[in-house]
Amino acid sequence: MSDPESLWRTAYHHPGDWDRTYPPESMVDLFEAGAARHPDAPLLDFLGRKYSYGETLDGANRVACGLARLGYGPGDRIGLFLPNVPHYVAAYYGILKLGATVVNFSPLYTVDELAHQVADSGTRLLFTLSATALLPTALKVLEKSTLERLVVGSIAGALPPTKSVLYRLFRRSEVASRPDDPRMSSFSDLIANDGACSTPPLDPETDVALIQYTGGTTGVPKGAMLTHANLSANARQVADLNPASNDVDRVMGVLPFFHVFANTCVLNRTVVTGGEIVMLPRFEAGQVLDAIARTRPSAMPGVPTMYQALLDHPKHAGTDFSCLRYCISGGAPLSAELKARFEGDTGATLIEGYGLSETSGVVSCNPYAGPQRPGTIGQPIAGTRVSLVDKEDPSRLPPPGEPGEIVVAGPQIMKGYWQRPEADAEVFVTDAVGTRWLRTGDVGQIDDAGFIRIVDRLKDMIAVGGFKVFPSQIEAILHHHPAVKESLVIGLPDPYRGEVPRAYVTLLEDADPVDAKALAAWLNPQLGKHERVDEVVIRLTLPKTMIGKLSRKDLLAEVMSGGQVR
Repeated sequence: MSDPESLWRTAYHHPGDWDRTYPPESMVDLFEAGAARHPDAPLLDFLGRKYSYGETLDGANRVACGLARLGYGPGDRIGLFLPNVPHYVAAYYGILKLGATVVNFSPLYTVDELAHQVADSGTRLLFTLSATALLPTALKVLEKSTLERLVVGSIAGALPPTKSVLYRLFRRSEVASRPDDPRMSSFSDLIANDGACSTPPLDPETDVALIQYTGGTTGVPKGAMLTHANLSANARQVADLNPASNDVDRVMGVLPFFHVFANTCVLNRTVVTGGEIVMLPRFEAGQVLDAIARTRPSAMPGVPTMYQALLDHPKHAGTDFSCLRYCISGGAPLSAELKARFEGDTGATLIEGYGLSETSGVVSCNPYAGPQRPGTIGQPIAGTRVSLVDKEDPSRLPPPGEPGEIVVAGPQIMKGYWQRPEADAEVFVTDAVGTRWLRTGDVGQIDDAGFIRIVDRLKDMIAVGGFKVFPSQIEAILHHHPAVKESLVIGLPDPYRGEVPRAYVTLLEDADPVDAKALAAWLNPQLGKHERVDEVVIRLTLPKTMIGKLSRKDLLAEVMSGGQVR
């Protein structure tokens, strides 16, 4: 194979040069520069209500001043336990302006998951909504953790006036009652100020803007520390991928903002380009199709399950997709069949990319225009180096022609894991010339055209609809059942979600009888929605290594080959 870096310098299919640089910039400067260029242009369309760049900046300033008056400041960790709502954007940039660090929390988290990550990150204050799906969980975490305060917003207050009234009248069941508690503030009270307060200077290269929880390459979720320079570089890198930069830039914002993919590819990247985000609070295929018809977006980042759901929806046949130009697919492998069908039905270009929380979101993707290689993750985005190392020894190159572990270097690579120096030592490797490479845990090859293909993965994480599921956590819960002796959870192919978790267990001989359906019914309510297993399989034995360790790899191979060994 030719030297890939030589190829990317001479046969690079993204706009511009592969080896360009991205000077450090703070996320606050990035946002304020965009608002200064076009203060009256729309940044957000939330179910028909428009928020301009200037209006959103004013909200962020008010959030920063409100937090400062409550005693919060630089270095504090402040959490967002929110779906895609305008509150998220104002709080996100307001926290950054304060010099504090945003911590993203998934609205899918259970009480225990949220409480663990609040404690691990040292989050002091949490933004959430008065929604039955969120507030009761946040209140329980407030009681059982070191969390000091909740700031609670209302969806009705963010809607257009007519929709706001209808929401209050007909969707009362989705609104949770807010207790009278001095540890709680309303979002409207927090921003009841003029937004004029002093904020600290920021060092883009050292100040941590975002703690994004991830599985890393092994073990339980860890907080990836992404600096201002990491996030701003990746936003600019992604913005530079579009060769049609003068076209209408209106992005369908249905990917959840708490996910690093959306944080970079929907929010931060659109601020760079001066575009507009059509924001939907959650993915519902019919609602997305209606929004496409109403707003005519030009781009729609998503995960494969979203594109499949749009194709499967009854409204799909009557929807005019001619506005869509580019749709970026990430979070899980994109099948060639889905790519071909979506492109054939919509006329849009569906582009597979790749990234990690540790890389601020994006490492590589297929070109927007020009040659694509389905089944690959394309070429690295500008300013990003990708190489391969030996799967067993990252200090060596892989044998010639053999796959290797993908390692990455670039301005978007995280500072490190939050309070996990031992994990940093495992995930970073420094070469002879001092370059610091991030080990991805994925095994790949780079072909003679400089396109990267993932062929395997070292880590055990399961990709469910773009979310990462950690089998060891499900196994730990299974072991709490009095009848379970051993357990292994593996990810199996699923045509809609990419992969689905399935649990395999052996039972204790002297335990009370229990069947597989009862075990699944006991297990799934203790898991987040994306973690739930499709079934529990009871077996006499589970495969083990020569030293007696349970072997997830051998179980997966056996199941995929159709083996029925019990």
